[in-house]
Amino acid sequence: MNKEPANKKPSDSIVRMEQLVLPNDANMLNNLFGGRLLQWIDAAGAMAAMKHSRKEVVTVAVDSVDFREPVRVGDMVKLTAKVTWTGRTSMEIKVTVFCEKPRTGEIIKTNEAFMTLVALNDDGKPTEVPGLCPETDEEKTDFERAKERRDYRLNRKSCRENPVFQ
Repeated sequence: MNKEPANKKPSDSIVRMEQLVLPNDANMLNNLFGGRLLQWIDAAGAMAAMKHSRKEVVTVAVDSVDFREPVRVGDMVKLTAKVTWTGRTSMEIKVTVFCEKPRTGEIIKTNEAFMTLVALNDDGKPTEVPGLCPETDEEKTDFERAKERRDYRLNRKSCRENPVFQ
């Protein structure tokens, strides 16, 4: 019997992750390496996708990540990830990144990223994921705008596969 997965709420997939920026996470200016932040974004996004799908997942796309504010050694990085949209086998995840200055308590939004992950079955093949039922206004907006982001990603992919661009 092929039972379709039940719909879930975005809040069911929320992952909160915190990291202390240590010297080995930073460049010579004591700023957090962009690559290290991308690693943390990928981990948080994957955990949210696994919570939603209850499957192994792989990252297939990360939209542009803007570095708005420097994050320094000793700062605390707070990431929040949750599913914003689902397709048949893919999920869009929104990861929001904040920096907390531990001495002052100041919290600054430093980054936001949307990423796409695909759920895999036991054979490593794409498999169906539960649908998504957004509840809050922000969740509904993210869900509605996801189609535009998906179209952009697919268009970008088709351009890379076009021999004219190679």
